[in-house]
Amino acid sequence: MIYQESEYYDTLKLADEKKLMGLFEEAIELCEGILCEDPQCTEALEEIGDNYLSMRDYDKALAALNRALEINPMSANARYLMGFTFSAMSEWNDSIEELEMADQIEPNHPEILRCLGWSIFHSGRKKQGLIILERASYMAQEDSLILSDLGVCYLNDKQFDKAESIFRAVLEIEPENDKARECLKACAYFQKRIES
Repeated sequence: MIYQESEYYDTLKLADEKKLMGLFEEAIELCEGILCEDPQCTEALEEIGDNYLSMRDYDKALAALNRALEINPMSANARYLMGFTFSAMSEWNDSIEELEMADQIEPNHPEILRCLGWSIFHSGRKKQGLIILERASYMAQEDSLILSDLGVCYLNDKQFDKAESIFRAVLEIEPENDKARECLKACAYFQKRIES
């Protein structure tokens, strides 16, 4: 998330572009350059955390995000990224705590709700997780990431008809989405096993 009011907007935007190209180290270097000028720039710390998250270097991601939250405890983006990092580590309770705070700061953000629903589902509260993921998908109907997470949760909950319908919708949005195609095959496989 790039904040247009930041005086470092152009550099942060470039770092975000580098991240999307998979050039994580270059993105981190750009953000470290910002921190040399302004050690209090939470956006740069958040971007560093996001890049380390993409690299699956969770300790460094958490260190950068903790620093961002020391500076600005009300950063919805830093809370969201913390929650996402804990989710990637399967630390569901910590993930839920951070994501619920992010949701309080920036209510009804589909991406925050996606991650919150996923973490709640995997913490064992499946019905509540599905409800939150459904809400996120209603708010961002063309978001294939939200739909895919919802479909995977329905697949894990053995609601194969719903999962199949969702993965078909994902393929309408992204015809080249191989993961959705694999999940559709899994739905068909498990349905056959139940029927036989």
